[in-house]
Parts: sequence; structure tokens; C-alpha cells
Amino acid sequence: MFETERLIVRPWESADAARAFDIYSKEAVTKWIGMDKPLDDPAQGEKMIARWADLAAKHDHRYGCWAAQIKETGVIAGTILLVPLPDPADGRFPGAIEVGWHFHPDSWHRGYATEAARGALQLADSYGLTEIFAIAWPGNDPSLAVMRRLGMSYLGRTDRWYDREAECYVLR
Repeated sequence: MFETERLIVRPWESADAARAFDIYSKEAVTKWIGMDKPLDDPAQGEKMIARWADLAAKHDHRYGCWAAQIKETGVIAGTILLVPLPDPADGRFPGAIEVGWHFHPDSWHRGYATEAARGALQLADSYGLTEIFAIAWPGNDPSLAVMRRLGMSYLGRTDRWYDREAECYVLR
């Protein structure tokens, strides 16, 4: 997909299932991303990777949920995503695109989310995508800080997507 100074952003692979499970079995991660509960079975990591591959196949090459791998160590720090948001019932922002990130706690506070998201935004720009949203549940201060570091503009709170109130930012 793309590289940054410290990361290789690529599709998740079957061999990454244990790390996917490790990331998404952490309540500290899942409580912020709309998962009902953390993963509790290692086989769920493989299923999650398969779901992301299906998502990529369903959409064109521009979109996906990708592994953000640290160049120096080979460890996957987390997931970076560039995906269509669900079409809202009110018809506003049809075809809206979201940039997002889910990182393992052992990779927090190192700038990886900002670096990967910046790369995803550059990729989106290269595809001619001119408006990218980011949303976070209220209280997710680290993600809100990433949005501000990316230069995104605050639009306010919305319940337009994911059936839950969220802080909404946009980059135009």
C-alpha cells in the first residue's frame, strides 16, 4: 500500500493472525472502536483478517484495513484504515470516507498512528479523494489529538455513523 519513514503499511496476512488477536483482545483498544467485546479466541484473529480481505474485495483498491508494520522490528503496531463510512439515514455526506487507526498499547505514544494516518491521507489524495472524515468516541483524547495533529477540522458531535455519538473531524 505505502511506506512512511518508520512503517510499512500493507494488507494483513494469515501469518499475522496472532498479532491481530493480541491487538483486538485488549479492552483498552476495543472499547474505543465499537466492538461489543474484546476477542477471546485466537481463531477470531484469522476471521478478522478474512473479513478485512472481503472488505477490500468488495470495494475498489483505494480502501482497506491494513497492517502498520514497524520497519525496524517487523512488529505490527496496529491497523490503519481508509474505508467508506456507512451511508447515513439523513443523506448527508453520501460516499463519505473515513481514516482511522487501531494500535496495540505497546505501540501507543510513539507517533505511529499519526504517521500511518498521514500516509493514508496522502494515499487518499493521490486517488483524488478530497474529503476524509475521522470519528472518535467522546473521551478518546489520544485519537482526537491525532486528528488535530493531522490538521483536521472539528465538525462537532454526530450520531450519523455507527449508531453512536462521536466526535467528527474532516480534512478537505
